[in-house]
Amino acid sequence: MAGFVGAQHEFHDDEFVRNWASRFVPTEPRLQLFDLILAEVEKLGKPDAHVVELGTGPGYMARHILERHAGIGFEALDFSDVFMNVARETIGDLCHRVTFTKADLMDQNWPQKLSKQPDAIISTWALHDLGGQEPVADVYARCHEALPTGGLLANGDFIKPDGTDWEYEPGRFPIDKHLEILRQAGFKDPRSLAHLEPNIVDPTAAQNYACLVAIK
Repeated sequence: MAGFVGAQHEFHDDEFVRNWASRFVPTEPRLQLFDLILAEVEKLGKPDAHVVELGTGPGYMARHILERHAGIGFEALDFSDVFMNVARETIGDLCHRVTFTKADLMDQNWPQKLSKQPDAIISTWALHDLGGQEPVADVYARCHEALPTGGLLANGDFIKPDGTDWEYEPGRFPIDKHLEILRQAGFKDPRSLAHLEPNIVDPTAAQNYACLVAIK
């Protein structure tokens, strides 16, 4: 059996976004990804680290991190006003600790819109929607430029698993290619910490994602 893995999104449409967010309330494996990323942020040894999330979406990871660390400053970046509104609702009483920044990752100048230099840049299930390897490579390169020496990039995103007979949308590509692109961007020793919800036989669009980390 084989087929196509991908999805079409309307992230500027209020009804679509709210329905999408209701379907993606974090499950146990998704919370595991949040915790893997949070652990990498903690390894920086900066209790007051400034963390930037690319493609904050409904704000689930932002809320998860803010609830667990009182000192972290958080900057939520997204290109969708609708997602920004949903994220504010999700984050709720912790919004006073969040800077909301509207920016499109396809615009190479997005780092200039950040409120301050990040200690860590994180993302989940967002960069694959840029549509291919080249725009993801551009984001990785801009992240390397924006981070200080020793800064963290952690990307939890959908990938094309090894050994599959299925065709995947261009933004979902193998882990090894992500690691190669991260090295080309200048990151040291990029790694994949986990391949979560693996399924090469009959995958859905919500399965097969990896936790990719790299240090500048």
